[in-house]
Amino acid sequence: MSIQLIQKAIRYMEEHICEDINYTDVANSIHMSNYNFHRTFSFIAGMTANEYIRNRRLTLAAQELQTTDLSVIDAAYKYGYESPESFSKAFVRFHGSTPKQAKKPGAKLHLFNPLVIKIITEGGSIMDYRMEHREPQRFLAMVRAFSNEIINDCNDHNIPGFWTECFDKNLVEPMKQIRKEGKRDIYGLCSPTRENETHFDYGIGVIIDEDTDSAGVKKLLENGYTIWKTKAADYAVFKCPGAGEDCIGETWTKFFKEFSPQTGYVQTDDTDIEIYYEKGEEGIFCELWVPVRKI
Repeated sequence: MSIQLIQKAIRYMEEHICEDINYTDVANSIHMSNYNFHRTFSFIAGMTANEYIRNRRLTLAAQELQTTDLSVIDAAYKYGYESPESFSKAFVRFHGSTPKQAKKPGAKLHLFNPLVIKIITEGGSIMDYRMEHREPQRFLAMVRAFSNEIINDCNDHNIPGFWTECFDKNLVEPMKQIRKEGKRDIYGLCSPTRENETHFDYGIGVIIDEDTDSAGVKKLLENGYTIWKTKAADYAVFKCPGAGEDCIGETWTKFFKEFSPQTGYVQTDDTDIEIYYEKGEEGIFCELWVPVRKI
């Protein structure tokens, strides 16, 4: 997504702030998949589009309560809340004071201004990458659907929890065993496979090629595993340095804020891949493969 598209999305939110909209409406307004818009916006803006809409509504509500005779009940419905009670709870969480207090002189309120996205290039930082092309591939994987809302939420541990669950239930080792020794890399697969939906698929698996035991694949498919197929795609590949999954989010942030604006490559709707090498490089948590195209 270009910076111009993000600003167009922000403009759409501002123009429809009092209407019944959420991030899916914003994504549709700029002709992007829900998944890619949610991910890109959240990494660049540091919040989701839904959070942005909520913060702007509460800011505007406070200003109107303070400067007009608008009632708390009318403000609640005008700014998209189902009841005055739910409006008041959200108002207190955001401002630290109640809507009634906001109507009185001297009330302390928070101001959340419209976002203006700017990419500032500063010298001295290096982001190593390489370009790779992959033909269509198949993977054997355990797959689960996750809500788009968890993307870039530092308090959400659903995907790390999925990894933990798969290891605890001994679901990863059987996949490794159908691969030849020395070629037992594990893949994290992420794909917006449901167009215009609110969920994405995430899989943990191994590649299927000439070094994979076909009988083992068939047996595991009978036990709840899935075939995950990818299309031919070009990838920008980044090493994620660190000891935990936080480095993946940091690499995604750099991709959107530094790599994409400076190189002209944007993410496509193909599967993005994390590769956890059996014999990995010291200090590297995984490799992140981002499907891209040049704009």
